[in-house]
Order: sequence, then structure tokens, then C-alpha cells
Amino acid sequence: MEAGPVHVSQTEEPAQEQPPVAAASPKTGNGFILIVAATGLVGIAGYLITVWVPNLIGFGPYATFAVFWAFIFLVAAALTGIQQEITRGTQARVPGDTTRAGQAGKFALLAFVAVLVLVLGTAPLWQAAVFPDHGWALVVPLAVGAASYVPLAVLSGSLYGVSHWKALFALISIEGLLRLVLVILAAYLRPEAAVFAWAIAIPFPVAVLVVWPFARARVVGKTRLDVSLPQLTWNVARTIVAAAAMGLMISGFPLILQLTSPGVSVSLMGLVIATATLTRAPLIVVGMALQSFLIVFFRSRAAHFWRTLLMLEAGVVALGLVLAVLGYLLGPAIFAFAFPKEDVPANWLIGTFILSSALVGALCVSAPAVLSRNAHAAFSAGWIIAAVTTIVCLLLPLPFIEKTVLALLVGPAAGVLVHAVYLALVRNAGTRPELVTPAPTV
Repeated sequence: MEAGPVHVSQTEEPAQEQPPVAAASPKTGNGFILIVAATGLVGIAGYLITVWVPNLIGFGPYATFAVFWAFIFLVAAALTGIQQEITRGTQARVPGDTTRAGQAGKFALLAFVAVLVLVLGTAPLWQAAVFPDHGWALVVPLAVGAASYVPLAVLSGSLYGVSHWKALFALISIEGLLRLVLVILAAYLRPEAAVFAWAIAIPFPVAVLVVWPFARARVVGKTRLDVSLPQLTWNVARTIVAAAAMGLMISGFPLILQLTSPGVSVSLMGLVIATATLTRAPLIVVGMALQSFLIVFFRSRAAHFWRTLLMLEAGVVALGLVLAVLGYLLGPAIFAFAFPKEDVPANWLIGTFILSSALVGALCVSAPAVLSRNAHAAFSAGWIIAAVTTIVCLLLPLPFIEKTVLALLVGPAAGVLVHAVYLALVRNAGTRPELVTPAPTV
């Protein structure tokens, strides 16, 4: 089967000239099943944590737990930019080709040190505001966990690049399930903030240490990156900016919610955080987990790019509408059953939160579609505009609930609009012949 041409528009970045590499056809069907299965396991684990922990320790202490969780996963979400760029740039190596050997490993080591130094070095500026009651006891596990996410991101991106789905299934599952076990043990045995922090952070390095011995044979000496180390660093910088914006809207939302609403009671803050987390998770967790997979998927279906994009977006929106209606009808009863000692959010709030997750899901589809076309600037712009719009909405002089709802709806809608406008301009502008790169015959 011969794939159609991959078109690069005038506004996209031209592909750099590369030596020939071995052609490979990623088995995205098998990959989708395994990645969704792993994501489902991790999603269930996250749900259990979100329900179990506040029931054991109460919504007040849970607010501190949620802020640390939001902070470390905000940093991790930013660092998924590394994973996405490594995924995009990883190619199978032709036997005998030794160019750019070990670049992914070198980058992982340098970035690990940089993240560790950055978090510890800047901590005096923010630790009192973010962790007022615990300070450095939470900063250290945050720094270790965040830095450890770098090798996890590099390994994940390399495995996505070579379509090693079984290793990715193991990597994703081990990290999420180990965190569930450690957090629940901490909740029962020693429910202290610092213990929870280490329970959240430790699974990042452990997952890499467990999977690497079984995955290295598919990566070491078998793959190469399509750009030099300086270009990789530049590309990663831009994808990290976009991923950080994504993290602000999703994983870091409880953090920016607290920082922009300092006068809100901890009980109301905990209620809104728990409601938003539980209701938005089904679509958002899957959308975030599939970012690198979708880059590979769009790249492998370049000849049917537009049909693939529109079908995926329509599916996400339709599913979101169905879930929103179900949440409106059944959400309060389910919430009252899960948290019998806590206040119950209104049905309209539950339905609206779920609807907002459909907009984030649509953004999680448009973003890898844009990046698969090597358009780093447009990719970043969509997420940045979405994050800035979200924060601006949270700063408006409105009641707490109203501005939260507005931020969750308008922010992702703005990001989708940016990507849609870019792709429409690309399609209408056509392509320059010298920038058209034929896809490999497979």
C-alpha cells in the first residue's frame, strides 16, 4: 500500500533534509486498544483516589492534597511536550547509520538536571503561597517527581515513535496503579501531607526503572531523531510551552483556581475541585493520554487527514453531550452516594463541567493534528490562547462559581478556534511544491 503525499503549507515549518530511514507502518489499531486500556486502568485509579482520599480525610485536608497533585501534574503536563516532540521526531534507524546516536538519552539527562534545579531554585519565590502550611516538606518531593518525569517522557516518546505498544501499556499502567496503592496506603497508615506527596511522586521514576530493561532493545541503536540536539531543544521548548498551557487548564486547574480565589472557604474550594475533577475526567484523561498516539495516528493517515480530524472531533462532541445530559440527570444522586457527609453540587453545575470537558477533548484532538503537520507555532498558540483565556476569566469580578464555569467553557473553546482557523488557512492556501514531502511506501 502506498500512502498519499504529506503536504506542508507555506505557514508550516519545512521538514529538514534527512538521510533515508527504515520505513515502518505503525499498527495504530492494536496501539489504540492497548493505550486506551492502560488509560482506563489509570483513570479508574485516579477516580478511586479522588473518591477515597476526601472520604478518609475530609474536603478541607483534601484541598492541600489536591493542590500538590495539581502542581506536580501541572509540571508533568508541561513536560509531556518532551514526549510529544520525541514521538514526532523518532524514526527507525537504517542498519549502519550511526548519526545522532544517543541524542534522546543525552537530552533526558540534561533536562532532568535542568528541571530539578529549576524547581528547587525558584521554590523560595512561591512555596509560601502554594504550600503555606508545609513549605519545603512538599517542595522536595515535587522537585524529585517533576525531574523524574523527564526520563519517563523521553522513554514514552521513543516507544510511541517505534509503536512499541506493549511497553507503553506497561509504563502507563505501572505508574498509575502504583500511585493508587501508595496513596491509599498513606491515607490509611499515615495521612500526612508530606507522605501523600512522596506517594504521588515516587511512581514516576519507578515506572521507568521497571520498564526500561524490557524496552531498551527496541530503542537503543534502533532509532534516531530527525533533528539535531539544538533543534530538538528548540522544538521541545515550544511544545513544552504548549503543554504547560494545557497543564494549567487541566491538571493545574485546582492550583490556579486557588491562586485566583484566595477568599473562598476550603470546604467550597474542595467541593468545586472534587466535582470538576470527577465530572471532567472521563474525556480529559483519555484525551491527554492519547496525545502522542494521535500524533502517530494523524501522521499515518496523512492522505485522509481532514476526514479523520472531523470524525474524531464529531465523536468527542457527541460523547460529551451525552455524558453532560446523564450528569445533569444522575450526577447529584451519584455524588450524594459517593460523598454522604458532604454538600451536593447542583445538577446544572455537574452537566456544565462535563460539557466543558468535551471542549477540552476537542482541543486534545486538534492539537496533535496540528503538530503532526510539523506546525509547532500554531500548536503552541492554540494551547496558550486557551490557557490565557481561562486565567482571564478566573480574574473577572464575578462570583466564584460563575467565573469558574465561564473559565472552563470559554478557555478550551478559544483554543479550538485558533487551531481551526490555522488549519482552514492552511487548506485554503495550498502548498508550495518544494515543501511537499512524499510519505514512505509501506
